[in-house]
Amino acid sequence: MTVNYHTHTVRCRHASGSEREYIETAISRGLTILGFSDHSPYVFEGDYYSGFRMRPEELGDYCETLAALREEYRGKIDIKIGLEAEYYPKFFDAFLAMIEPYELDYLILGQHFLQNEIEGMYSAQLTSDPEHIKAFASQIIEGMRTGKFTFVAHPDVMPFRGDPEVYRREVSRICEASLELDIPLEINMLGLRDKRNYPTPEFWRVVAEYGCRVVAGCDAHSPDAVAEPGNIRETFEFAESMGITIDDSPLLLRKPT
Repeated sequence: MTVNYHTHTVRCRHASGSEREYIETAISRGLTILGFSDHSPYVFEGDYYSGFRMRPEELGDYCETLAALREEYRGKIDIKIGLEAEYYPKFFDAFLAMIEPYELDYLILGQHFLQNEIEGMYSAQLTSDPEHIKAFASQIIEGMRTGKFTFVAHPDVMPFRGDPEVYRREVSRICEASLELDIPLEINMLGLRDKRNYPTPEFWRVVAEYGCRVVAGCDAHSPDAVAEPGNIRETFEFAESMGITIDDSPLLLRKPT
């Protein structure tokens, strides 16, 4: 593994370690590109407070800190500055306006909620309702079609236990959009590391049939999770068992603004 674009910071309130520690770990483990993509701030209505993402007033410091480190480590590793964001249709225009002043390299689409986190369901909630997986797939596809996202993080995060044919149909829709729009899908290494409900074999078997481009993302919330050798081995073995070859080349990043 030589590139990773899925890395968090303490600003999301559930990660640990300094940016420098993530970078030094990445260098020691042979990465040539390290992309930071902390959970993005979002502009919500009323007094709602989101406890798992950085606040809007922290975005400037996030970008400035990483820009300074990018210069400091130039020639040793290439630092990219991005965000992991949901596609919340109701708030997306305000989100884009908020990030517009900052020179972000990319966004990754991590759809943690249906609709949005105020009104909708948590995407990782166990369900057998076909309407849930249909809505999840539709929202991911709508997000992909905005042209603002470079890849889709953990696209298999929803643990669906309903009709397998319904699941296959909705995964197929995601795969068709991935191919049409040339947007890769991520095998999430944190899911393997923490023994979560994803990666989901049924999802990735369909991806293999379609031949979508697949990347691996550390989803690192601590420095030790950056390109951890055992985690890399497990991830690439999982991909191989699904008939998938992980693309470890530098991504063509889509600037969001």
